[in-house]
Amino acid sequence: MFLSVLDVFKVGIGPSSSHTIGPMVAAARFLDRLRASPFKAHGLRASLHGSLAFTGVGHATDRAVILGLAGMDPQTYDAQVAEAHLARIAASRTVSPAGLGALSFDPETDLIFDYDRPLAGHPNAMILMATDAQGDVIDSQTYYSIGGGFVRTEEELAAGEEIDTGPEIPFPFHTAAQMLEMAQRSGCSIAEMKRHNEVTRIGRPHLSRGVARVWEVMSDCIDRGLHSTQSTLPGGLEVRRRAPAIHAALLAERGSNMPPPHQVNDWISVYAMAVNEENAGGGQVVTAPTNGAAGVVPAVLRYWLDHVPGARADRVEDYFLTAAAIGGLVKHNASISGAEAGCQAEVGSASAMAAAGFAALMGATPEQVENAAEIALEHHLGMTCDPIRGLVQVPCIERNGLGAIKAVAAASIALRGDGTHLVPLDACIETMRQTGADMSEKYKETSLGGLAVNVPNC
Repeated sequence: MFLSVLDVFKVGIGPSSSHTIGPMVAAARFLDRLRASPFKAHGLRASLHGSLAFTGVGHATDRAVILGLAGMDPQTYDAQVAEAHLARIAASRTVSPAGLGALSFDPETDLIFDYDRPLAGHPNAMILMATDAQGDVIDSQTYYSIGGGFVRTEEELAAGEEIDTGPEIPFPFHTAAQMLEMAQRSGCSIAEMKRHNEVTRIGRPHLSRGVARVWEVMSDCIDRGLHSTQSTLPGGLEVRRRAPAIHAALLAERGSNMPPPHQVNDWISVYAMAVNEENAGGGQVVTAPTNGAAGVVPAVLRYWLDHVPGARADRVEDYFLTAAAIGGLVKHNASISGAEAGCQAEVGSASAMAAAGFAALMGATPEQVENAAEIALEHHLGMTCDPIRGLVQVPCIERNGLGAIKAVAAASIALRGDGTHLVPLDACIETMRQTGADMSEKYKETSLGGLAVNVPNC
């Protein structure tokens, strides 16, 4: 199944791609279903299950469902409009999506957090329902938010991989081994192969504009995070933003004759933390491949552009294409969902993507790029997803900083070799999948274990 770079990197809002963007996408799909239905709906109802229930409030899932049913879209989200919608819905107990008129919906009673009934398809599950004038359900659809803002209905998930009906792509690799074999046979880099695939499906102009937009949003997000005047993140943990102060200190140290040799790590991590503090605050971010891991990929690219001699802006597309190729392999063969496989699937995947992209920018061969991705992912294996109070703050923000540092270190190690290594990326991805399957549910974005229960959160 072809996965575009613009599917991997999607503009959305924080704090979570699976818990915020996904439910909004599911709501939009359900509204489209109702618009095409011969039945007249008078009201709406929603129930959240599994991880969407357990960490839904901390991840703003309740707000996402309400706003999604009101017709708001994550890519065009406006915070002021959203707050006005929420206030009106709370007062009127109705939503008014385009083409459907006013529908009864009381957030207090029609949005149900069902903690006792997980659904079989995926830990991130929700059921959207339409009711008649008597309140009886006349239509319903189960949706699964499978990570990175991707959504599948119950039927789509049961059917397995979607049928790919688009034009045949020139480099249809589904494993890293296939990717390397095609690169060797064609003489193309990973970015070049991915570019040929993208152009076949979406065209060169759309690709260029899309990637430019992705980097614009990412870079703006870094800058907002570095210069934010908001001191404390929302949610009740009273977590303070640290990126602005760290950035100011780093700028002051630039005039020093002998800056600390480890300072480069601080630059890499502060870029990532800036993004994830913005994400935690509900700001505009890009899935990379998820919101919880949104800081790693942009941090490494900003580090390359601003700190590495010889960096050129015209290479940015190569970075994203290479990173997307690796992200696609992980999603296709394992998972990018923290609720399904823990944080190894989110920050681990992001670190592998960034390591591959950075290695490519530094002149790596395809074999070295694959090695860089493997090193980065291998050293995130087993990482749990245990956010305190269900907020995408602790340990998520720092994990992005460390994931970015690991990505650069992994690429550096790979570049010191010739691409020959013991553990193939495919084996590492499969190990991550198996580890996620074996991991206790309490360590997979439920806030029922780990730091979430061992650190006082009130």
